Amino acid sequence: MSLLVVGLSHRSAPVSVLERAALNADAQIKLLQDTVAAEPAAEAAVLATCNRIELYADVDKFHAGVAELSTLLAQHSGVGLDELTPYLYVHYEDRAVHHLFSVACGLDSMVVGEGQILGQIKDSLAKAQDLHTAGRLLNDLFQQALRVGKRAHSETGIDRAGQSLVTFGLEQLAAGRDVADWARGKKALVIGAGSMSSLAAATLVRAGVAEVVIANRTADRADRLAEILNEGAPSDSGDGDVVARAVPMDAVSGELTRADVVVSCTGATGLVLTGEAVSGAVRGRVPVAGAGGGGVAQPGAGGVPSAPTRAAQAARLPADQTGAADDSCPLDLNAVQATSGFSVLGEAAVAGMAAAELEQHAAWVDNAPRPQGTGSVVDEAEAIAALAAAAAAGGRIPERRRPEPLAAGPEPVLFLLDLAMPRDIDAAVHRIAGVRLVDIESLAEASADAPMAADVDQVRRIVADEVAAFGAALRAAHITPTVVALRTMAADVVAMEMARLEGRLPGLDDKQRGEITQTVKRVVDKLLHAPTVRVKQLAAEPGGAGYADALRTLFDLDQETVAAVSRAEDSNTDEEDRGPA
Repeated sequence: MSLLVVGLSHRSAPVSVLERAALNADAQIKLLQDTVAAEPAAEAAVLATCNRIELYADVDKFHAGVAELSTLLAQHSGVGLDELTPYLYVHYEDRAVHHLFSVACGLDSMVVGEGQILGQIKDSLAKAQDLHTAGRLLNDLFQQALRVGKRAHSETGIDRAGQSLVTFGLEQLAAGRDVADWARGKKALVIGAGSMSSLAAATLVRAGVAEVVIANRTADRADRLAEILNEGAPSDSGDGDVVARAVPMDAVSGELTRADVVVSCTGATGLVLTGEAVSGAVRGRVPVAGAGGGGVAQPGAGGVPSAPTRAAQAARLPADQTGAADDSCPLDLNAVQATSGFSVLGEAAVAGMAAAELEQHAAWVDNAPRPQGTGSVVDEAEAIAALAAAAAAGGRIPERRRPEPLAAGPEPVLFLLDLAMPRDIDAAVHRIAGVRLVDIESLAEASADAPMAADVDQVRRIVADEVAAFGAALRAAHITPTVVALRTMAADVVAMEMARLEGRLPGLDDKQRGEITQTVKRVVDKLLHAPTVRVKQLAAEPGGAGYADALRTLFDLDQETVAAVSRAEDSNTDEEDRGPA
């Protein structure tokens, strides 16, 4: 059996594909169950984060394993196999080990060196253990990956290069300012109460926000998180003000008009905040006593439009004066807008369309009646024409084109951080004046230019050493059942020969019989010692897998006997493998 990983990440796929392929908890469970039920795989584990989806398996056939795992990923993600395949990567045996160890050290993260991935790997292993899809190989692999990740963080300065995705996102929102100075006194709304949202809430409290409001579909989790934040929050003012409070999800729209900073990370499959909701919140903001950072604006003041924003206007195209879509439009906007999470300014409207169709639609928009007092028709025509040009040049429609932000205007009054996959906040919000949105897509772009610490090279050396050691141990363990079976066979031979001697020399007393038995055993042990030690050494080297087969052939060992030894070892180590890493 051999280790195989098939997956996609922010390094191999655009964010829009990752967004559509994201697996919720139920889908991950079904994927694990279906993988171990498939013929090529004996074990399986899923590592699913906001920027990667990877399926690990112990397979007996490489090509069949790749085909099966790819098909299963496509089926459970809902993205067609033909569309998903160009973005998939495959790692096998030592390369698969190297990949997971690199991931555990934060070398493959969007923010290099971040430590959150260790918790995600631990959760992945726990899920596979609970479902009994992780056997000896994946238990050993994931537990060793956790140890390697901890070693990298303790022995190097990789933490200086890395930070959490939450911290990096807040730095992007602060746009060069110190996060604590930028956040001090602001009011924050955190949507979701999972691990990422909890980290965001705690980070904002430490940064000095005046208030954190937690909204979550499960009220108990929101209440508990607010309680934890209040217990740990500094109390500088003795007025008894609540630092954190929980609200139901249906209160989000009202809280949005009060908040200066919004962090969203839920498991929702559709949008949590639409462009229209954000636009309405900006227009409807009212002064709040004590709001910090000047983060409140009146409608129509400071560059915040009192009329619908350009994003909201464009979202209604082409239903301008008549209120109904023109049937001559090549793009059926009514049908597309009904799609969950759709924004006409996002590329979901045109993904998969031919360049000619885009050009036809651009021409139609260009000649369409223009709503009075707006320039949105021209903007939409230019956006679609640009998409058509990109399609003609690249030969395919890009998966997602995030609309370019508006020209530099007033200081944002509302800061949004979207850490969800699939996204929680409509990408069209990028175009709303007075709003700054940072999402996984923009974080990926920003992190591509982030400097890497010199410690990264040291971590890479640690990974290389650990991969070599793990591979050697794995290959040595592979031959151990064969060696045990050989020694068992030798012991059986000794026992049969002693029984034979008993028949020929019935007059032997116990002392004589014992001396003869020990002598024969010593002879057998000495004859087997050097070959078994050497074969273990050879098997631990790259390409040493064939020595087990050679040993079985030379000594005519029964394959079922070797397999029985392996099963016994797996059974004896099962409880040990499930222990804490």
